[in-house]
Amino acid sequence: MILPIISYGASVLRKECVEFQEGESIDELVANMFETMYAASGVGLAAPQIGISKRIFTVDASPFAEPEEGQEMDPELIELKNFKKVFVNPIIESESGTPWSFSEGCLSIPGIREEVDRKPVIKISYYDEKWNFFEETFEGISARIIQHEYDHIEGTLFTDHLTPLKRRLMKRKLDEISKGKVDVNYKMKFLNPKK
Repeated sequence: MILPIISYGASVLRKECVEFQEGESIDELVANMFETMYAASGVGLAAPQIGISKRIFTVDASPFAEPEEGQEMDPELIELKNFKKVFVNPIIESESGTPWSFSEGCLSIPGIREEVDRKPVIKISYYDEKWNFFEETFEGISARIIQHEYDHIEGTLFTDHLTPLKRRLMKRKLDEISKGKVDVNYKMKFLNPKK
């Protein structure tokens, strides 16, 4: 089922999410999250973005795996093509390396993209949707997608990583998004819908 994505301004996006009980049935939630993410052309979706304050997010980085015209398919692109995962009750154990900048956007904050600095390597422990436990290291784009979605379950948005000046400059646009004054081609739920 395709669910509406919660817009910037909703309190659920600012809460630290709670863990699932191990073994809890999450199959329907996972299916709905992937369906909602694909309908919005996203590469990641965290539960707070559909109004659920639980520690889970889905990722599928395959849209990043298409080489630009004339570009060779490099190993990182091949890895991204197969990078589809569910992270349940994740904990980022460590982040390392020299921070690098990349233009990020968010389904809950449509129409805004900004350069965000993040460390390139992360170690994360998590369960998958079948309650198998993993502790893995990711780097590059896959690490960045995980960090972005992990922020959501901690009540943080990518705009929080920007300078105070940049946040002030986009305040009006963020207010408009919270009121539904934005054009999107996917279902959204707004804090204060426009009349």
